[in-house]
Amino acid sequence: MTDTTPTNAQMSAPAPAQPGPSPAGRSSARATERDESPAVQLGQYPAATHLIAHLSDTHFLGTASDGSGRLLYDAVDTDSTVHRAMAQLEASGLPIDALVFTGDIADRGEPDAYRRVRDIVEASTERMGAELIWVMGNHDERQAFRTELLRVEAHDAPIDAVADLNGLRLITLDTTVPGYHHGEITAGQLAWLTEVLSEPAEFGSLLALHHPPVPTALPLMTILELREQAALAEVLAGSDVRAILGGHLHYATTGLFAGIPVSVAAATCYTIDVAAPPRQLTGVDGGQSINLVHVYADQVVHSTVPLGAFDVVTRFDPAYLARMEALSAPDRLEAFSRHTI
Repeated sequence: MTDTTPTNAQMSAPAPAQPGPSPAGRSSARATERDESPAVQLGQYPAATHLIAHLSDTHFLGTASDGSGRLLYDAVDTDSTVHRAMAQLEASGLPIDALVFTGDIADRGEPDAYRRVRDIVEASTERMGAELIWVMGNHDERQAFRTELLRVEAHDAPIDAVADLNGLRLITLDTTVPGYHHGEITAGQLAWLTEVLSEPAEFGSLLALHHPPVPTALPLMTILELREQAALAEVLAGSDVRAILGGHLHYATTGLFAGIPVSVAAATCYTIDVAAPPRQLTGVDGGQSINLVHVYADQVVHSTVPLGAFDVVTRFDPAYLARMEALSAPDRLEAFSRHTI
């Protein structure tokens, strides 16, 4: 049976777990920021209507004796990469509508692991004035996920939800199977999803789940794939779902499912080396990244953002952009091509 208790950012009144201003306040803030953006359209496409930060697989552990988070595999500082991701998003100043975490928030489902990641992410999300949306992963534990992340009553039903992001519908689907690491979607969940999609949203829908419905070239990971994908494809056929956001694989990749683009965000904890020798599954402490999802009128564009501090080798500042905006289109092209301003 699908859980219909309001979780994440629901179309109904937000659950108490949601940080920051109300959805209406966020909508107003986002609209104000976009109204202040440059009025000059430099290319063929108008500005994106929505911007989503897509993060995945934080794999937090519980607290160590000194109060810090334990190292994953005694090697990976999961806290530092999440702090880095939040710092980069905040420093960007981008008008982010929502942060979506596509599962495996805690590595072992420990309540204090959820509390620690929640405290880091909620504070940052509130400062950005964005919605915060959590998705279940196979390493997560439903009861602790509910009580610590969503602040709702604990029980074992799948955690599915719908968020209205200023007319863009974001659906979260729990693909987890308690006690196992592969993915499944129940008949009840498919019926619920069918009902949700029966009416189109103003800007269409995004579907966020942990197990992505795309092939993987890593043999061991195929054991843990989403099962019975044809049933999901049947529900999505002809719907307004414009993109599917996933995690689980620990590397960034894309695909197509039921005619819908699929984007998988790499993990913030550690990544899987897709170029490792055949028949080998290798995790490395490097290459962590997040995705930015720009929703346009007729396209959804996914961009990978590496996590880390890097040397700047070139930069065009806002003053340069302003000078470009002041030129005619032919003069702008000439100036940028010839570096004359």
